[in-house]
Amino acid sequence: MMPSSDNIARARAHSNIAFIKYWGNRNHNLRLPANSSLSMNLNELHTTTTVAWVAAAEADTLEINGRPADSAALDRASAHLDVIRRRLGIQSKAQVASTNNFPMGTGIASSASAFAALTLAAVAAQGGELSERELSALARMGSGSAARSIPAGFVEWHAGDAHETSYAETFVRRDYWDLVDVIAVVSRRHKHIGSSAGHREADSSVLQPARVAGVAQRLGDIKAAIRRRDFELFADIVEADSNLMHAVMMTSRPPLFYWDPLSLSVMQAVRNWRAVDGLSVCYTLDAGPNVHCICEAADAAGVIARLKDLSEQIEILQSGAGPGACVSPTIPV
Repeated sequence: MMPSSDNIARARAHSNIAFIKYWGNRNHNLRLPANSSLSMNLNELHTTTTVAWVAAAEADTLEINGRPADSAALDRASAHLDVIRRRLGIQSKAQVASTNNFPMGTGIASSASAFAALTLAAVAAQGGELSERELSALARMGSGSAARSIPAGFVEWHAGDAHETSYAETFVRRDYWDLVDVIAVVSRRHKHIGSSAGHREADSSVLQPARVAGVAQRLGDIKAAIRRRDFELFADIVEADSNLMHAVMMTSRPPLFYWDPLSLSVMQAVRNWRAVDGLSVCYTLDAGPNVHCICEAADAAGVIARLKDLSEQIEILQSGAGPGACVSPTIPV
């Protein structure tokens, strides 16, 4: 139950799927990424978070999906709230209630939507008015990919070289290209090693420097592909970038293996559907086993039907491009 307070606000932010990946940091404290990245917000996958600043409270509290969060999640949220407190110049503790409509900790960017929504709600509850650029940079401090869930549509996150210059902005509007993310959920298990820990190990891979060195070329090429709506070029870059990130993960010390056998089956099938069946579809995976099958909207039904035929173990989520984070006055507090 949230308290009765004037210092309360609710915000909603959407998950995102990266076409050019973020993996590894140049500065872990500021979460300055090793490279710039590009993503698409997901309209149907979101986190809704309510924040109340309570002057009389002795400690922050956090509920996730109606249950008290564990100590690790609370500590991480409190650390981010400390960043927001310093920025807003306040001392109050916060009572936070957050809900997700999709699986958490499975490679579907739940931390991105969570920290974007937390940032916006916390700032709005205090009456703060920050620019989208500053909100994006602030959200990045909680979870790097949260920077990309603040703006709308197709989003580029500039790596930058300082807190103020590492932020995300809309590259093209959500309706520029009718792409759909058909997510093949092969497992709902919470991953054993989170992305934050993985980022810290990225530099232990001998492949990370080569991956990062090629990002500028891939980023420029994929921006050109999106502008031209060139799916063939888009697919080649998206799959190559995903493979490179997972190659770094697998060769880190200790190595990270996020794929399941079914993940590989879906990846191989997607390439066959594109090459043999002529579907405009490609795959990409974040830090988890679930496969994002990016396709043009006209081919989404065909992709879904084939995934269902591939394995009855696959659960399917579907989303087009989504908006940016927003305060939600229409959702009762």
